[in-house]
Amino acid sequence: MRATATELASARQTLNADEQAELARLRKAEREWQGEREILRRAAAYFAREMK
Repeated sequence: MRATATELASARQTLNADEQAELARLRKAEREWQGEREILRRAAAYFAREMK
């Protein structure tokens, strides 16, 4: 479930600078993991086709 812009804005106001930095770091890490997962998914599909 995605938060609305208003919810995000109010959440940012309640986070201190350290918490905001940690949240940004975690979001960046999640994007990287999603990219890596996509690469692995494509590689698995490629090799599955090669095995046939």
